Amino acid sequence: MLTTDTVLFEQLEFKENAQYEAIISDLIDKKYSIIDGFFDMVEVDFLRETLRKKYEEDNFKKAAIGNRTNEVVEKSIRGDFILWINEADGGEAERIYFSKINSLVEYLNRTCFMGILHKEFHYTVYPEGTYYKRHLDTFQNDGRRKLSMVCYLNNENWKPENGGELTIYTNEYGEEKQIDIYPFPGRVVIFESQELEHEVKPVKVPRFSITGWLKTR
Repeated sequence: MLTTDTVLFEQLEFKENAQYEAIISDLIDKKYSIIDGFFDMVEVDFLRETLRKKYEEDNFKKAAIGNRTNEVVEKSIRGDFILWINEADGGEAERIYFSKINSLVEYLNRTCFMGILHKEFHYTVYPEGTYYKRHLDTFQNDGRRKLSMVCYLNNENWKPENGGELTIYTNEYGEEKQIDIYPFPGRVVIFESQELEHEVKPVKVPRFSITGWLKTR
Protein backbone atom coordinates (compact mmCIF):
# COMPACT_ATOMS: atom_id res chain seq x y z
CA MET A 1 0.00 0.00 0.00
CA LEU A 2 1.39 3.38 -1.01
CA THR A 3 1.77 5.96 1.74
CA THR A 4 1.75 9.73 1.33
CA ASP A 5 5.50 9.81 1.97
CA THR A 6 6.09 7.18 -0.72
CA VAL A 7 4.04 9.12 -3.27
CA LEU A 8 5.86 12.37 -2.45
CA PHE A 9 9.24 10.65 -2.74
CA GLU A 10 8.35 9.16 -6.11
CA GLN A 11 7.11 12.53 -7.37
CA LEU A 12 10.35 14.20 -6.23
CA GLU A 13 12.45 11.48 -7.84
CA PHE A 14 10.53 11.82 -11.11
CA LYS A 15 11.04 15.61 -11.08
CA GLU A 16 14.76 15.26 -10.36
CA ASN A 17 15.22 12.64 -13.07
CA ALA A 18 13.45 14.85 -15.62
CA GLN A 19 15.71 17.73 -14.59
CA TYR A 20 18.82 15.58 -14.91
CA GLU A 21 17.75 14.32 -18.33
CA ALA A 22 17.28 17.92 -19.48
CA ILE A 23 20.82 18.72 -18.30
CA ILE A 24 22.23 15.74 -20.20
CA SER A 25 20.33 16.72 -23.34
CA ASP A 26 21.62 20.29 -23.11
CA LEU A 27 25.22 19.17 -22.60
CA ILE A 28 25.01 16.93 -25.64
CA ASP A 29 23.40 19.59 -27.82
CA LYS A 30 25.05 22.80 -26.57
CA LYS A 31 27.79 21.81 -24.10
CA TYR A 32 26.09 23.91 -21.43
CA SER A 33 22.87 23.85 -19.42
CA ILE A 34 20.97 26.51 -17.46
CA ILE A 35 18.73 25.18 -14.70
CA ASP A 36 16.42 27.57 -12.89
CA GLY A 37 15.16 26.53 -9.47
CA PHE A 38 17.78 23.85 -8.92
CA PHE A 39 17.82 25.18 -5.37
CA ASP A 40 14.65 26.70 -3.90
CA MET A 41 14.66 30.12 -2.24
CA VAL A 42 14.74 28.70 1.30
CA GLU A 43 17.90 26.79 0.41
CA VAL A 44 19.38 29.78 -1.42
CA ASP A 45 18.76 32.09 1.55
CA PHE A 46 20.33 29.61 3.96
CA LEU A 47 23.39 29.09 1.75
CA ARG A 48 23.79 32.83 1.18
CA GLU A 49 23.61 33.65 4.89
CA THR A 50 26.18 30.94 5.59
CA LEU A 51 28.43 32.44 2.92
CA ARG A 52 27.97 35.98 4.25
CA LYS A 53 28.79 34.94 7.81
CA LYS A 54 32.01 33.23 6.73
CA TYR A 55 32.91 36.23 4.57
CA GLU A 56 32.33 38.67 7.45
CA GLU A 57 34.55 36.48 9.64
CA ASP A 58 37.34 37.15 7.11
CA ASN A 59 37.69 33.49 6.14
CA PHE A 60 37.87 34.21 2.41
CA LYS A 61 41.03 34.81 0.41
CA LYS A 62 41.75 36.67 -2.81
CA ALA A 63 41.21 34.34 -5.74
CA ALA A 64 44.20 33.45 -7.87
CA ILE A 65 44.83 32.01 -11.31
CA GLY A 66 46.50 28.64 -11.86
CA ASN A 67 45.89 25.40 -10.01
CA ARG A 68 45.80 25.11 -6.23
CA THR A 69 49.47 24.13 -5.98
CA ASN A 70 50.73 26.90 -8.26
CA GLU A 71 48.55 29.97 -7.70
CA VAL A 72 49.25 33.57 -8.70
CA VAL A 73 47.05 36.50 -7.66
CA GLU A 74 46.42 38.69 -10.69
CA LYS A 75 43.92 41.47 -10.01
CA SER A 76 43.81 42.54 -13.65
CA ILE A 77 42.36 39.13 -14.58
CA ARG A 78 40.01 38.31 -11.70
CA GLY A 79 38.79 40.11 -8.61
CA ASP A 80 36.71 37.60 -6.66
CA PHE A 81 37.27 36.22 -3.17
CA ILE A 82 36.83 32.52 -2.43
CA LEU A 83 36.57 29.97 0.39
CA TRP A 84 37.09 26.31 -0.47
CA ILE A 85 34.42 23.96 0.90
CA ASN A 86 35.37 20.68 2.55
CA GLU A 87 32.36 18.41 2.17
CA ALA A 88 33.38 16.12 5.02
CA ASP A 89 33.74 18.98 7.51
CA GLY A 90 30.83 21.11 6.33
CA GLY A 91 27.83 22.20 8.34
CA GLU A 92 24.11 21.99 7.59
CA ALA A 93 24.25 24.40 4.63
CA GLU A 94 27.04 22.42 2.98
CA ARG A 95 25.17 19.16 3.65
CA ILE A 96 22.13 20.51 1.81
CA TYR A 97 24.28 21.67 -1.09
CA PHE A 98 26.27 18.48 -1.55
CA SER A 99 23.20 16.29 -1.15
CA LYS A 100 21.85 17.68 -4.41
CA ILE A 101 25.22 17.73 -6.14
CA ASN A 102 25.91 14.12 -5.19
CA SER A 103 22.49 13.06 -6.47
CA LEU A 104 23.26 14.66 -9.83
CA VAL A 105 26.72 13.07 -9.98
CA GLU A 106 25.30 9.63 -9.19
CA TYR A 107 22.75 10.01 -12.00
CA LEU A 108 25.36 11.20 -14.52
CA ASN A 109 27.70 8.33 -13.68
CA ARG A 110 24.93 5.74 -13.75
CA THR A 111 23.25 6.84 -16.98
CA CYS A 112 26.13 8.40 -18.95
CA PHE A 113 29.16 6.57 -17.54
CA MET A 114 30.90 9.92 -17.06
CA GLY A 115 33.38 8.59 -14.51
CA ILE A 116 33.13 11.54 -12.14
CA LEU A 117 35.15 10.61 -9.06
CA HIS A 118 36.04 13.92 -7.44
CA LYS A 119 34.46 17.29 -6.71
CA GLU A 120 35.88 20.65 -5.70
CA PHE A 121 33.76 23.65 -4.81
CA HIS A 122 34.22 27.05 -3.20
CA TYR A 123 32.05 29.90 -2.01
CA THR A 124 32.59 32.96 -4.21
CA VAL A 125 32.09 36.68 -3.58
CA TYR A 126 32.54 39.28 -6.31
CA PRO A 127 32.71 42.72 -4.65
CA GLU A 128 31.39 45.74 -6.52
CA GLY A 129 33.47 46.54 -9.60
CA THR A 130 35.17 43.15 -9.89
CA TYR A 131 35.12 40.70 -12.79
CA TYR A 132 36.86 37.63 -14.25
CA LYS A 133 38.25 37.94 -17.75
CA ARG A 134 37.66 35.38 -20.48
CA HIS A 135 39.28 32.02 -19.72
CA LEU A 136 38.98 28.23 -19.91
CA ASP A 137 38.50 26.09 -16.79
CA THR A 138 41.39 23.72 -17.40
CA PHE A 139 45.11 23.63 -16.75
CA GLN A 140 48.04 22.61 -18.90
CA ASN A 141 48.77 18.89 -18.45
CA ASP A 142 45.72 18.48 -16.20
CA GLY A 143 42.48 17.49 -17.90
CA ARG A 144 40.59 16.17 -14.88
CA ARG A 145 37.96 18.89 -14.81
CA LYS A 146 34.99 17.57 -16.77
CA LEU A 147 32.09 19.87 -15.87
CA SER A 148 32.09 23.37 -14.40
CA MET A 149 29.19 24.39 -12.15
CA VAL A 150 28.01 27.72 -10.77
CA CYS A 151 25.15 28.03 -8.27
CA TYR A 152 23.91 31.59 -7.74
CA LEU A 153 23.05 32.74 -4.21
CA ASN A 154 21.97 36.33 -4.81
CA ASN A 155 18.76 37.58 -3.22
CA GLU A 156 15.40 37.35 -4.93
CA ASN A 157 15.48 41.02 -5.92
CA TRP A 158 18.50 40.58 -8.18
CA LYS A 159 18.15 42.54 -11.44
CA PRO A 160 20.02 42.26 -14.75
CA GLU A 161 21.29 45.82 -14.38
CA ASN A 162 23.28 44.64 -11.34
CA GLY A 163 25.77 43.14 -13.80
CA GLY A 164 27.90 40.13 -13.04
CA GLU A 165 26.46 38.02 -15.85
CA LEU A 166 28.33 34.90 -16.93
CA THR A 167 29.16 35.07 -20.62
CA ILE A 168 29.80 31.75 -22.34
CA TYR A 169 31.41 31.71 -25.79
CA THR A 170 30.18 29.05 -28.19
CA ASN A 171 30.94 28.21 -31.80
CA GLU A 172 28.09 27.35 -34.13
CA TYR A 173 28.86 26.54 -37.75
CA GLY A 174 32.20 28.35 -37.52
CA GLU A 175 30.69 31.52 -36.04
CA GLU A 176 31.40 32.57 -32.46
CA LYS A 177 28.40 33.46 -30.34
CA GLN A 178 28.16 34.65 -26.78
CA ILE A 179 25.49 33.63 -24.29
CA ASP A 180 24.87 36.05 -21.42
CA ILE A 181 23.54 34.30 -18.31
CA TYR A 182 22.30 36.42 -15.42
CA PRO A 183 23.00 35.24 -11.86
CA PHE A 184 19.43 34.85 -10.65
CA PRO A 185 19.07 33.09 -7.26
CA GLY A 186 18.72 29.32 -7.36
CA ARG A 187 19.94 29.16 -10.95
CA VAL A 188 22.68 26.65 -11.72
CA VAL A 189 24.83 26.72 -14.84
CA ILE A 190 26.73 23.61 -15.93
CA PHE A 191 29.13 23.54 -18.87
CA GLU A 192 32.03 21.55 -20.27
CA SER A 193 35.20 22.75 -18.57
CA GLN A 194 37.58 21.93 -21.41
CA GLU A 195 35.39 23.22 -24.23
CA LEU A 196 33.77 26.57 -23.44
CA GLU A 197 35.59 29.79 -22.71
CA HIS A 198 33.69 32.18 -20.45
CA GLU A 199 33.97 35.32 -18.34
CA VAL A 200 32.21 37.16 -15.53
CA LYS A 201 31.25 40.71 -16.46
CA PRO A 202 31.85 43.55 -13.97
CA VAL A 203 29.42 43.53 -11.05
CA LYS A 204 27.69 46.62 -9.73
CA VAL A 205 26.57 45.10 -6.42
CA PRO A 206 28.19 42.21 -4.53
CA ARG A 207 27.53 38.86 -6.23
CA PHE A 208 27.38 35.54 -4.36
CA SER A 209 27.71 31.99 -5.63
CA ILE A 210 29.16 28.53 -5.16
CA THR A 211 31.51 27.57 -7.98
CA GLY A 212 33.15 24.25 -8.65
CA TRP A 213 34.07 21.34 -10.85
CA LEU A 214 33.18 17.70 -11.32
CA LYS A 215 36.38 15.82 -12.05
CA THR A 216 37.38 12.50 -13.57
CA ARG A 217 40.42 10.44 -12.66
